[in-house]
Amino acid sequence: MTARYGGLEGDFVAQLEEFQLQALAAIEQTLRDVVIQIGESLINLSPVDTGRFKANWQLTIGAPANSSLISTDKGGDDTIARLVAAANALEPGQVAYLVNTLVYGIPLEYGHSQKAPHGMVRITIEQFQQMVKEAAEAHQV
Repeated sequence: MTARYGGLEGDFVAQLEEFQLQALAAIEQTLRDVVIQIGESLINLSPVDTGRFKANWQLTIGAPANSSLISTDKGGDDTIARLVAAANALEPGQVAYLVNTLVYGIPLEYGHSQKAPHGMVRITIEQFQQMVKEAAEAHQV
């Protein structure tokens, strides 16, 4: 009986290993996509005066950013590009932090600016489950 099914076992194991690799890659890409979507949401929802607040959204790996940047980015494109580059460097098991260290971030979040009366973080949190769902569906194996 072993000879009769011997060749199938090898194919099954190879298929299982291939599925495992595809599933792990899909999980990793889903995580990266969710991080990018969260960052894009925060950046795009951030109110703009000089563009400094938008530019100060920082994605770091391993520890949160602890200083502010002096750069400005009114449109947010450069900040999003930095975010995408950092997110694409994420490896399994690493912890990513997305922070804005400017002291006026909390007042902006709670309606100080008429441009973002409902904040950025609170709106993004409301959209989080949908972001995860869409990213997971996009990377199904």
